[in-house]
Amino acid sequence: MKGPDIHIAIVGSVNMDLVLRTPRMPAVGETIQGREFHQIAGGKGANQAVAAARQGARVSLIGRLGDDAFGAELRQRLLDDGVDVFHLGTLAGVATGVAAILVDDAGHNSIVVASGANMVLSVADVDAAAPAILNANLLVCQLETPLAAVVRAIEIAHQGGVPVIFNPAPMQTLGMDLLALVDYLIVNETEASQLSGIEVRDRGSARLAATRLLSFGVGAVLLTMGGHGVFIAGRGAASRMIAAVPVEVVDTTAAGDTFVGAFAVGLGRGMSVL
Repeated sequence: MKGPDIHIAIVGSVNMDLVLRTPRMPAVGETIQGREFHQIAGGKGANQAVAAARQGARVSLIGRLGDDAFGAELRQRLLDDGVDVFHLGTLAGVATGVAAILVDDAGHNSIVVASGANMVLSVADVDAAAPAILNANLLVCQLETPLAAVVRAIEIAHQGGVPVIFNPAPMQTLGMDLLALVDYLIVNETEASQLSGIEVRDRGSARLAATRLLSFGVGAVLLTMGGHGVFIAGRGAASRMIAAVPVEVVDTTAAGDTFVGAFAVGLGRGMSVL
């Protein structure tokens, strides 16, 4: 896809996804016959990086892999998708992150993650990658790497005037001082509910939750609501709901990550949020 040349720095996880399709989710203690099995590059950082790279952006991924077969394969797959892996280090004696994913016939999934090398990413590693962050048009972060490393990356970007897109998943306790450094907060209904303290059930409650999140100092909130679309709110601007395009659901795995990556590219190319 053609467009202005943009550079996106992403601090995040890289996993080997072991995906098994099944007619339904098994009950506790139950063994059922599955269908096809796939071994796919995953992790929120990698998913978002590939989504952005496939939209034509230049992407630098900052993270960690283990010194094993999965790590070598993931590095090559990212290179094949055009992702810059200069700051994707390899650690001896540590396993690459792995996710076991079950996907049923309705397209719903259940996921268990063993983070491995992702959780060894340090503040020093992020400091070493500071030039990639400061030379980028945007920084994207999630929470599948240590919070201290994510906080440091956001601080570097904020101090250097680089806009920050933050997708706080999986959700954990966050300080208001961190959220005040975030330009674009992307959350789903569950994350918005946990972070705001307001249960998100519909558009009205989404508006209330987004307003609460904006009061924490966030620049803009994008609250994704699955098949209903995304609710967007910003300080000093009218909020709006963008309806989702109706599609036949095959697999929802990484749908949110793809949204984040595509949003980053659109934002970098000057598209309006509100």
